[in-house]
Amino acid sequence: MRATYMYGPGDVRVIDVPDPVLQQPTDAVVRVVRSCICGSDLHPYHNLPATPGGKTMGHEFIGVVEDVGREVRTLRKGDFVIAPFAWSDGTCDFCREDVQTSCRHGGFWNANGVGGCQAEAVRVPQADGTLVKVEGGADPALLPSLLTLSDVYGTGYHAALKGGVSARTTVTVIGDGAVGLLAVLAAKQFGAERIILMGRHKDRTDLGVEFGATEVVAERGPEGIAKVRELTGGDGTHVVLEAVGHLPAYEQALGVVRPGGVISRVGVPQYDEAPIGFGTLFLPNITLTGGPAPARAYIERLLPAVLDGTVNPGKVFDRTIALDDAPGGYRAMDERTALKVLIAS
Repeated sequence: MRATYMYGPGDVRVIDVPDPVLQQPTDAVVRVVRSCICGSDLHPYHNLPATPGGKTMGHEFIGVVEDVGREVRTLRKGDFVIAPFAWSDGTCDFCREDVQTSCRHGGFWNANGVGGCQAEAVRVPQADGTLVKVEGGADPALLPSLLTLSDVYGTGYHAALKGGVSARTTVTVIGDGAVGLLAVLAAKQFGAERIILMGRHKDRTDLGVEFGATEVVAERGPEGIAKVRELTGGDGTHVVLEAVGHLPAYEQALGVVRPGGVISRVGVPQYDEAPIGFGTLFLPNITLTGGPAPARAYIERLLPAVLDGTVNPGKVFDRTIALDDAPGGYRAMDERTALKVLIAS
């Protein structure tokens, strides 16, 4: 089969590899129908050390079950499924507490012998706990939106949930990538009436306004902080959803959060140290929360509105490519000429 591998910074190749096969009785093999490139994939695209054997890529996919192990009970060949970006058994204490990203018997794609999803097929460990079946299959028009449930829609939802967004809170969203825009959508779903989106790409922030942003602040750094403070009478907002992951975005969040407020981080942090001391979090009673979204916990919660067309999170995909064109898809996202690239396998 064909699969995407990365060999170092900027070095993405689509190569021939053996087809995945069942290795454990709890496995399934899924033929990938749609996958995509994530903003977090750009971190290794910039920084991956030279890797002669290559590294598999991709952690978001939807597809059709081709084979199941003898202990798989809830799935059969031909089922259309959504896969979250972490696999999990669905039965351990952390899974029962909806923290599937910490599953005692789970893990992440592209690690520990489990391949990536920017490929024609994937072996799925713990298939019963991981995969969510879409009853009756899927309308082709809904495939992009269904794919967002694998990661970015669930991650935006996680940001708003952990931030405590409600009708009583004002919200700032930092970042106009797919996660930031879907954090806007989620904040609107949680009832926020005022959502300030901090982003500088007009085509993206226009989509953010469609999703529910009430104001857009294009300025960054001190100027951006001053603008949000001006819009909020000097106070800042009750909740800040940080969807970037770089230190300047975190510092911006500190600058625009209201005393007693919450910063919810879902952008993968690209730093090891950040201000959390007396003057930044302690004195103003700021809560810092967030983390990798347990997308598996949210798929069934968010799926009905996708299926009935109430929401269309798939609008974050603005380019569709074939699998063999994955290197160009990475370049487009890195150059900001594409918001999020969908791969049609």
